[in-house]
Amino acid sequence: MAGTISRIRLENFMCHSSLHIELGEHVNFITGQNGSGKSAILTALCIAFGCRAKNTQRAATIKDFIKTGCSYAAISVDINNQGEDSFKPDVYGNLIKLERRITESSSSTILKDQHGRKVANRKDDLNEIIEHFNIDVENPCVIMSQDKSREFLHSGNDKDKFKFFFKATLLQQVNELLETIRDQLNNADSVVQELEKSIKPVMRELDELREKIKNMEHIEEIAHDIDNLKKKLAWSWVYEVDQQIEEQTVRLQKLKERIPACQERIDRNTVVIDDLKKELTEKEELVRSLGDKTHEVNNMKKSMEDNIAEVVKLKIELEAEHERGTRTLEKMNGRLKQMQAQLRDFQMQHMQFTQAEASQIEEDMQNIQRDIDYLDSNVTRLREEEKEFSEELSGIQKSISDIAKEIAESDKRILQLKSHMDGLQQRQSNTVTAFGGQKVLKLLQLIESNHGRFKSPPIGPIGAHLQLASESWSVAVDCACGGLLDAFIVSCHKDLQVLRECAGRVYYNNLRIIVYDFTRQRLIIPDGSLPTTEHPTVLSVIQSENHTVLNVLVDQGHAERQVLVRDYEVGKSVAFDHRMRNIKEVYTSDGFRMFSRGSVQTILPPNKRPRPERWCSSPAEKIAELKNEADDIQRTISEKNAQRRKLVNDRSNLEQKIANLKRKREPEERHLMNKKVQLEDAKRATAENNRHAAVDTTELEEDIKEEKNNIEQKELSLQKTNVKLSAALREVNDRRMAFKTFMDSVNEERLHFSSANDELDLVKRKIDAAQQ
Repeated sequence: MAGTISRIRLENFMCHSSLHIELGEHVNFITGQNGSGKSAILTALCIAFGCRAKNTQRAATIKDFIKTGCSYAAISVDINNQGEDSFKPDVYGNLIKLERRITESSSSTILKDQHGRKVANRKDDLNEIIEHFNIDVENPCVIMSQDKSREFLHSGNDKDKFKFFFKATLLQQVNELLETIRDQLNNADSVVQELEKSIKPVMRELDELREKIKNMEHIEEIAHDIDNLKKKLAWSWVYEVDQQIEEQTVRLQKLKERIPACQERIDRNTVVIDDLKKELTEKEELVRSLGDKTHEVNNMKKSMEDNIAEVVKLKIELEAEHERGTRTLEKMNGRLKQMQAQLRDFQMQHMQFTQAEASQIEEDMQNIQRDIDYLDSNVTRLREEEKEFSEELSGIQKSISDIAKEIAESDKRILQLKSHMDGLQQRQSNTVTAFGGQKVLKLLQLIESNHGRFKSPPIGPIGAHLQLASESWSVAVDCACGGLLDAFIVSCHKDLQVLRECAGRVYYNNLRIIVYDFTRQRLIIPDGSLPTTEHPTVLSVIQSENHTVLNVLVDQGHAERQVLVRDYEVGKSVAFDHRMRNIKEVYTSDGFRMFSRGSVQTILPPNKRPRPERWCSSPAEKIAELKNEADDIQRTISEKNAQRRKLVNDRSNLEQKIANLKRKREPEERHLMNKKVQLEDAKRATAENNRHAAVDTTELEEDIKEEKNNIEQKELSLQKTNVKLSAALREVNDRRMAFKTFMDSVNEERLHFSSANDELDLVKRKIDAAQQ
């Protein structure tokens, strides 16, 4: 019978952990001791059919029905749907399955057909079923709980009993419906009155329109006459076209009679076209050969022009050189005459210079020279000492800089060690934190609390599901897989959206999520698709009990084509050997990445912040080892700081010594410069006196003799230039004559080429005329 309940299932509801009841077709009795959960079944039916928690008088909120210690409760009710009163039998079949699930934060209702397929999940769909079968769980005649029966039996007030009767017989519902209908009728009356008021202007407009319609009827008659005239006009056009067709038919007949004569002309022209095409081919070949010859001639012309330009340039240079030589020779002759006149003037001059004055000046110059030698030795000594101290200061400065660099490197290494130790300590407490930190823990907890929203539980992070065959490959595998180790895997797009929402709630914004088919079997990689090398791959050094994780590493990360090697040189030989097939990338044990794309070879350095601690199998031992290394580096830093402080003190002492030497040297240098200036003044005074004291013509005579020799050499050079210039002029004239002869022959060739082009154009025009 449609609308009867055949089965009830409860899970974690009130006092029931798991209850399954099969009901008969007619009256069913449920017996049991007090507190055994009989009323809980009726309460479950009320909740399943949409009753509020307060109306059951058993709880304040819906989540209070969840059994203590459990995270959810589930109610499942099977409703028969057979017979004449069945509800949408084509959709639900013979059975309607109603499921309601309650959690701490929410509740949901799902309607399924007889095969368990989901049909609807909206509240309106449930209300439609309840109204169809008239299942009103809040009506005491349908479901009377203990509290309602106790209230009815113990109530001595006739008014309360009438209220109960009024509600149980649905009179209250009918009364409420009547009041609703009365309100709707009142609203409808007011709407009708408003519409009657608004229709009066419309009626006036309607009368005006009727008057216009009468006027338009005459216009329609005129329009009908226009249509008739248009039809007559069309037929007149048809008559004209018929006449034109007859004329064209006569003309066409005449043209058909001319077809044989035209065909004869076409055949003649076809023969002419064939002959002209042969002639065109010959002319094109001739023009092509002349064009090639013209190209060669142009090259020869350019070469000859370049040769003539070189010879002309040489001639111009020789002319310029000859002109410069002539001017230079004239200047030298003028200078010779001037020196001869000066010699005559020197021989005529005579001046007196006393021996006593010369002796006094010589003695002063000797004293100044002794002072200069003494000062020069002092300045040289001070400069050498200052240079020695400066070199020593430079060495100390370099040592301080080197120690500072070593301390900075050590501090950087200590920070790396601390980071590794923090990662190992987190891994020691929970291995999952190695692949995402504390955020991934919060995310996993949120996934667990929302597991009902996922079609299949997400898998992740991927790195937590992997084990390494050897920890020596930890850096290489971490560089090869990268961010893929922190990723999660879901089975469908809906689960991806739910997981993205959960990640956002824990502020895990950059989570990588991969959609993959969980039902897919472990991928079998054929030998022909594996790298042709004996070195291991990423896929061969990792292990996992979940085949979906390995499939994702193959499909998304190409783990089967990422080769691992021990050292740098071996990696280069494997990565860049084109005979080895199926190799995508090569990773060394210290993190170098190598690959080639076509002819481009690429080597990338290791990651600046590797995370090998993520794969450590014994975190405690590794932490102790890293702590010892950090202590050793800290002791080294302390020693280096002590050395640096000592060198800084030495640097300050040297800078003070250099400053003292500089203060001593600068006055000595100024004194030395003054003495040198005095000596130069004395020498100039002596030279001036000697020049006035005696006439020394020997040097002037030597200059005159040297100038005569220069004039003779310049005249000889000028004669050679004249010879070269004559030869260059002859070469220019010869080459110009050869170029003129060559250009005459070229012009003849150009005439031939132009004539051939004209003949070619003529042949093309004849072909076009014949084809036309």
